[in-house]
Formats: sequence, C-alpha cells, structure tokens
Amino acid sequence: MKKAMTLTYETGGNLYLNVTNQCPCACVFCIRKNDDGAYGSDPLWLEHEPTMAEMQAALAERDLASYPEIVFCGYGEPTMRLNFVLELAAYIRKVCPTAVIRINTNGLTELYSQDADGTAAERVGKAFDEVSISLNGGNSEVYNRVTRPKGLPENAFDTMLTFAQTCKAAGANVAFTVVDVITPEEIAEAQAKADAVGIPLHVRAYIS
Repeated sequence: MKKAMTLTYETGGNLYLNVTNQCPCACVFCIRKNDDGAYGSDPLWLEHEPTMAEMQAALAERDLASYPEIVFCGYGEPTMRLNFVLELAAYIRKVCPTAVIRINTNGLTELYSQDADGTAAERVGKAFDEVSISLNGGNSEVYNRVTRPKGLPENAFDTMLTFAQTCKAAGANVAFTVVDVITPEEIAEAQAKADAVGIPLHVRAYIS
C-alpha cells in the first residue's frame, strides 16, 4: 500500500476530490482491492486526512471552471466526513459559482456518521447538484451480499433508499448505480426498484 497526499485527480475530464479513506463497507467490486490509485492516478491512500486548508490549496492549483463536474469520490466514503464535505462544497460554490458538484456515496450516512442528525440526506441534497448512490441490488439480500456493510443494521438497504429519495426531494439530481458483478436477473430487479422510486439507474462495468 503506497501512501501519498493525492487530494485531487482527473478522470474522464472531471476533477475528483479525495477527502478520506474511511469507509463502512467492503464492496465486492471495490477498486481499492486492486490498486493504490484509480484509473492511472497517483496513490490515493492518504498519509492523513486532509485539512480544509490543504484541500483549498489543492483546489487553487486547478482551473475549476474547466471541469464538467467536480466529484467528491476518492478512496473512501466522503460522507464519513459529512460536515467537512458540506463545508468544502460550499467553498467550491463560492470560488466557482458555475461548478457542477457531484458526490458519489453509499447513501448510508444516517447510520454511521457522527455528524448525522437525521437531516443528512436533506443537507446533501441541497449542497450538491448531483448525487450518485450505490444501489448495488434490488433487495436487501443482494445488497448486503455485494455491499457488505460492516457492523451496520439489517435496514441498511431501506435507509439508502430513503436517503436517495430525500436527496431528490431536496433538489439534487440523483442517480443509482450498480456494478455488473451481479446477475442480469438481479440487475433487472435493481432497475425495477429504481423505477419504482423514480430515480435513474446506471449499470457500471466491473474493472479488475
């Protein structure tokens, strides 16, 4: 495991922000199992969690207005530092009002974040233009098998669904994702679940 302080990296034309390595899940498809970085980036394992000053300094080195999206997604679950990412999103909005800001999340914030107070989903939905949430399956059995939430209650799947709907109601463009490590039948069930709550689903290819 190579450690560095890679706080921003580019992928697919977008700018990605690496704010934490903490994660309460051990998803079977997690890219962290295969490499120290993502899509050719420098190592994303952090020497320490970045401060606000460090993140702002890293952002100052980038032309924020040149990116289609600025994405909170590194080698961890960004909402593990909920207040931090909300403050950083507000800072980006201030210095680059035209920025489209997205967060990639597991949607389980209400279950684990010490910052959460029952309004986390609404706060996220108001702070971010786009929220991408790992659906990972069409029912709790598949979800728990694929996501493998560590030490979280059995209602993790339902909590994630509620989080997604609350973010949408707060004004964010919300999308679900699944990775094609599940069967076509399970993907179809996930599609039906997404359709039932009126949220689009994107199927991602597994990258080994």
